Amino acid sequence: MSATAINIKRVAKAAGLAFCILILIFLIKSYFDGYFHSVSTFKGYIQGFGFFAPAVLFTVQLFQVVIPLLPGFLGCIVGAVLFGPVGGFWINYLGISAGSIIAFFIARRFGSHVVQGLIGEANYHKYLDWTQKKSFLSIFALAILLPLAPDDILCFLAGLTPMSSRKYIFIILIMKPWCILFYSIFFARFL
Repeated sequence: MSATAINIKRVAKAAGLAFCILILIFLIKSYFDGYFHSVSTFKGYIQGFGFFAPAVLFTVQLFQVVIPLLPGFLGCIVGAVLFGPVGGFWINYLGISAGSIIAFFIARRFGSHVVQGLIGEANYHKYLDWTQKKSFLSIFALAILLPLAPDDILCFLAGLTPMSSRKYIFIILIMKPWCILFYSIFFARFL
């Protein structure tokens, strides 16, 4: 590889990292400004972006898996209320699935120290035993399927196991939509 190609690759990585850091700073500031504390404040926050609201919700849902600033179902509620059950479902499904896949690869790339920092040492030790069981694949698939399971935590921990990335992505893409669909239909109907 030529020196120019290597430099372009480094600049692209640095620009991507800088972009992610800016988004993260923006989301953390929004959290401390109180936009993620209730359905109404989060709804108003997302609506304030007008035409870009779906992209903002997607981004928030992606990052809430990696950096848990708000519960994922809160975004699902807001998505269903603002964009209807179908539109809300797709935005949430794509954002949460992308975040889940990123979480897996962060754990795979950077290891247990980074995972502990992101999910907390208490959560790390609480759920680490699950990954040691022969039935972890089934437990993981079930956690991804069911609402209110610690699936974001398990996404990171799955990255520390020998589970193949293909199997992981397959489980995310097949099992993740059902819980999100439930939230989308339920909350679009009752809120």
